[in-house]
Amino acid sequence: MSQELDYLSLRVAAGRLSRREFLGRATALGVSATFANSLLTSAARAEGPVRGGILKGGLSGGSATDSLDPATFSTLSSIFGACWGEYLVAMVPDGGLENRIAESVEASKDAKTWTMKIRKGLEFHNGKAVTAKDVAATLERHSDPKSKSGALGVLKSIDTINANGDEVVVTLKDANADFPYLMTDYHLIIQPNGGKDNPAEGISAGPYKASVNEPGVRYGGERFANFWQPDKMGFADQVELLAINDATARISALQAGQVHIIDKVEPKVIDLIKRAPNLKVEAVSGPGYYCFNMFCDTAPFDNNDLRMALKLAIDRQEMLDKILRGYGTLGNDFPVNNAYSLFPEDIPQREFDTDQAKHYYKKSGHNGPILLRVANAGFPGAVDAAQLYQQSCAKAGIALEIQRVPDDGFWSEVWNKQPFCNTYWSGRATQDQMYSTTYLSTAEWNDTHFSNEKFDKLLIEARAELDQDKRKNLYREIAIIVRDEGGVIVPMFNQAVDAISDKVGGYVAWHDALMNSLAFTKCWLKA
Repeated sequence: MSQELDYLSLRVAAGRLSRREFLGRATALGVSATFANSLLTSAARAEGPVRGGILKGGLSGGSATDSLDPATFSTLSSIFGACWGEYLVAMVPDGGLENRIAESVEASKDAKTWTMKIRKGLEFHNGKAVTAKDVAATLERHSDPKSKSGALGVLKSIDTINANGDEVVVTLKDANADFPYLMTDYHLIIQPNGGKDNPAEGISAGPYKASVNEPGVRYGGERFANFWQPDKMGFADQVELLAINDATARISALQAGQVHIIDKVEPKVIDLIKRAPNLKVEAVSGPGYYCFNMFCDTAPFDNNDLRMALKLAIDRQEMLDKILRGYGTLGNDFPVNNAYSLFPEDIPQREFDTDQAKHYYKKSGHNGPILLRVANAGFPGAVDAAQLYQQSCAKAGIALEIQRVPDDGFWSEVWNKQPFCNTYWSGRATQDQMYSTTYLSTAEWNDTHFSNEKFDKLLIEARAELDQDKRKNLYREIAIIVRDEGGVIVPMFNQAVDAISDKVGGYVAWHDALMNSLAFTKCWLKA
């Protein structure tokens, strides 16, 4: 009983169990309220933040072509960006927002003019004060039509940006009730002069100063002495993020104590990790999904009948069972699930249908094998998933040829460059942000080369719609267009699965992998 109570009290301290639930379970075990409360007090002390040490991560998604320029962040560089970068606002576990550099964010009645008051007393790593001009310059750089920023798609609606004293005023071409959520985009790190001078310098106002920059190998940061919230973030003396793209190598590094946290644990090894007494698995449902992308403007995928045949020829349930082993849910060929508000839950689930797949394949007029490039860097278990896909395609008379490509270089040489490959998306704060980043015809990261005039028009209309019922209907139309005409095949939404050492304190699973990429800023090493 003592061990069970200790375990439950630590879950309360970590935010995974409510105080009321703990007291209820303690009463069921015959424990007095006085003793139960004393356990909670002790657990809170034991789990309190501890300063010092080097917090290390072994993470996927590293590439030699990565840069510290937030505009071009890839997977690993964006996680490191959360260590040294600071944002206007940030998401919190309940799905709401907290103000960071922005002390307040207020909208006009028509949601077209947004005023952000910039917090005073914040300092960049180079010693300069954070000002409204720096914020305005950051938004200007990322919203420039010539920008290569991954945030360009979500900022397309900006009309004007002005810094007045300690305020930044943004006017939009069209109303957008979700504008504050757009500011959570991980590319929008606030930099001196917006990063216009040297965007890859790695300077912002976050809890760590960038000290090591070896793209594709490792990143390192040292605690920033003048960080404005030292009681909430940045507890380790240093953070070190190692690029370990191979899933087996990541687990080995964690088991050997070379790192404290790893990401993208393959479901097939979860039970093995759970048996280790000094390791824990953290799985969380969220908006992330695994997918196969086709370029809609490149033969043979410029034929929608062929795209439909390939969508119908995938056995989603088999893939969910064998690849994710239950750590996820079925996908429906659009990038949104019930993790988002206003999710269109009444859209029929697409099923594996060999007869219909054969029908559309014949209608497409295509003959010969179809090449799919795949790497586990795209998502854990992708090679096995592709083999299952190959088998289900064969049942529909479709010859799918699988080419395994190296994990190293996948993000620079394959993703968004080859016409048919696997990939994943971690999701975004809102439906508009997800669609604007990936499917708006002018988006830099439109990785299916999807261009649909009606889709673009509906997306802009949905942003401006303040009636939630009408807005939900618009998102339903948007989802159906992507589902039936787009180039993405979404067989499954994945749970984000991390594994951590028992030496790590402060880890609370929420929303997405690595505490929404904040694990290295919010966690600490236990004494």
